[in-house]
Amino acid sequence: MIPALAPVVQAVIDAAPPAARQGMLHLRELIFAEAADLPGIGPVTESLRWGQPAYLTLETGAGSTLRIGVPKAGGFAIYANCQTTLISGLREVAGDQLRYEGNRAVLFADVAEVRADLVGLLIRRALTWHRR
Repeated sequence: MIPALAPVVQAVIDAAPPAARQGMLHLRELIFAEAADLPGIGPVTESLRWGQPAYLTLETGAGSTLRIGVPKAGGFAIYANCQTTLISGLREVAGDQLRYEGNRAVLFADVAEVRADLVGLLIRRALTWHRR
């Protein structure tokens, strides 16, 4: 079940350009859908970190924070902690099927570019990062 947006998160998403807003909401849905299939991680908490919607497993500490936002170049993105190997590990699996910003983000110009299988892999790995 996808929880209602907190007002502070809603405000950030509402301020995004329309295409980015649609993409951010899609990524949010994927995060909660993947989390629902991961036993033992506890609830995913939605908050703002660095001015972006952030998703983490506060109760159990099982995961690493994921964020969604609008990169400077436009479009929308899902961000992972750049001190982890989450993005580089995804790059090993997905190769050039996705666009990356260094070791910190996967970038999208349009919601149709979001590969649920590949982005879902990133989400699952992030939400279970500390359980490895």
